[in-house]
Amino acid sequence: MRVLDAHQHFWRIGGPGQSWPDAEWPRIHRDFVPDDLRSAAAGIDLVGSVLVQSQPDDRDTDWMCEIAGDDATVKAIVGWVDFDRADATTRIAELARRPKLRGLRPMLQAIDDSDWILGLERAPAIEAMIAHGLRFDALVQPRHLAPLLTFARRWPELAIVIDHGAKPFAARGELDPWREEIAALAELPNVWCKLSGLRTEQAPGQPAAALQSYVAHLVRHFPGRLLWGSDWPVLLHAGDSYADWVHTAYDLAAPVDAAARDELFVGAARRFYAIGEADL
Repeated sequence: MRVLDAHQHFWRIGGPGQSWPDAEWPRIHRDFVPDDLRSAAAGIDLVGSVLVQSQPDDRDTDWMCEIAGDDATVKAIVGWVDFDRADATTRIAELARRPKLRGLRPMLQAIDDSDWILGLERAPAIEAMIAHGLRFDALVQPRHLAPLLTFARRWPELAIVIDHGAKPFAARGELDPWREEIAALAELPNVWCKLSGLRTEQAPGQPAAALQSYVAHLVRHFPGRLLWGSDWPVLLHAGDSYADWVHTAYDLAAPVDAAARDELFVGAARRFYAIGEADL
């Protein structure tokens, strides 16, 4: 089974712009670079990956572009920009010229104001993203889903992907109102979703099978627009290996045939991030 990982990270402790993880995250408090990803995915037919920012810092985005620019495994990069900077549009235009840069991800989960993305002062940055064909990775929590719906309706030309299924409250087994709000977002053709990051939303010791209702809901509402991602190496914090999450996601999503399987694990990510089939 081919796998195009729609969501993974690299960092170097003490590296450019790196501030997280710290020592309170012992399983992932070390360097993670391209060779580590290939080792983690040994035994998996990993045809490529999308490298996503993990630090709210321009230096980290520059470092990612440098470390992954010539790496054959990384097919696309999602960087970070300070949307509130006066020169944000200039920075976005400069990043868009980098060959693998496909999208941007403001770290919404770390912003107290759930409506931050609706601020009109962010409009020039969004317009610049659309003009340069960049995608928007929405790192959100359930509190952001109502504002995200307004945002996605406001910008129908902006391709948006919800990271980690919007991090539902899986540790408490809560489905609502997440379920209804996800369904509303899925009705918009410019909104996609990642099947990623759910294991780290569970409580320690909870079985992966407890995620069945969440995964089934995403599969039902995002046909052809659900992207599998590892969220490696954050995944290690949940105690899973790379292969564990590949097999768990496959079992929970239960693709009905080879075409559905390929769409979940390769096709949707390839189309969303404009990765050529010949590049895989």
